[in-house]
Amino acid sequence: MGISVYLKDIGRGKDGARSLDRTQSADLMGRILDGEVSDLELGAFCIAMRVKGETPLELAGFLDAIHARLPSVSATDVPTVVLPSYNGARKLPVLTPLLALLLARCGLRVLIHGQSQDPDRITSAEILRSLHAQGVSGIHWPNRLQELPPSVGIAFLPTHTLLPALQKLLDVRRTIGLRNSAHSLVKLMQPVPAAVLVTSYTHPEYLHSMSALFRLSGQTALLLRGTEGEPVADPRRTPQMTLFHAGQSRTVQPAQTGPLADLPELPPGTDIARTAAYIRAVLDRTLPTPLPIALQVHHLCDVCRLSPTLALESAP
Repeated sequence: MGISVYLKDIGRGKDGARSLDRTQSADLMGRILDGEVSDLELGAFCIAMRVKGETPLELAGFLDAIHARLPSVSATDVPTVVLPSYNGARKLPVLTPLLALLLARCGLRVLIHGQSQDPDRITSAEILRSLHAQGVSGIHWPNRLQELPPSVGIAFLPTHTLLPALQKLLDVRRTIGLRNSAHSLVKLMQPVPAAVLVTSYTHPEYLHSMSALFRLSGQTALLLRGTEGEPVADPRRTPQMTLFHAGQSRTVQPAQTGPLADLPELPPGTDIARTAAYIRAVLDRTLPTPLPIALQVHHLCDVCRLSPTLALESAP
């Protein structure tokens, strides 16, 4: 069928492009995910949306198409948190696995999805493999979403396993050199119904578009400015954390202001072994949990109506 009918609207440049409604957006993304477009059309879509930018309605429609194609997951009594992990580590260590393990310790089931490997960065999957090899328990590697363990623990699913067509869209970046709508959508999708999504933004414009999307969709989500794009609080300074639920939002944690009095000793971001060793030391309580991450765990446990096991004596 192709998508030329939609390219005529979204491909008219920054000032001339017309936005799609939610139904049109869902149909457009559905055709892409179902493999009904040529490589030329796929590239045109990516460039057009890069220039135009996605509206909240378009994002909602794209997500409708994604969610309709995700396999269903059996209900469970264990509260679930979803952590999209797509940016990895550059300068700072990727501590999304630490956040996940602390949440599991509180009695939560955690799904991390993302890239297994990245030629330019260290991924959460690589840290989790190192931790698993060192005997850290409760880490699972299901072969598909339907095999997500129903009990407390962590599961990692690569994007190509979660939804292969979405991985193909992410891979377009390797060809054209630019991010596309998929890089926003993977941080917004909800593979597990009724779960709490934890996601992050890197630039202020994404804060506004993501906030509008959550108010529109009604998803339960914790939004913050993450560490180098990861959904974990910066261990050096507490960011603002905003909770979205049923179309409403409230700030559950204000941003830390003023000079930093104390900085945690962190491993190099590109050292897998030292990052895993640091996480183990925090789990073993031989090193303190960075306060911003402890606060994030506290708020997520509160959302899930669980009692956090971390001491927050120094919390404001």
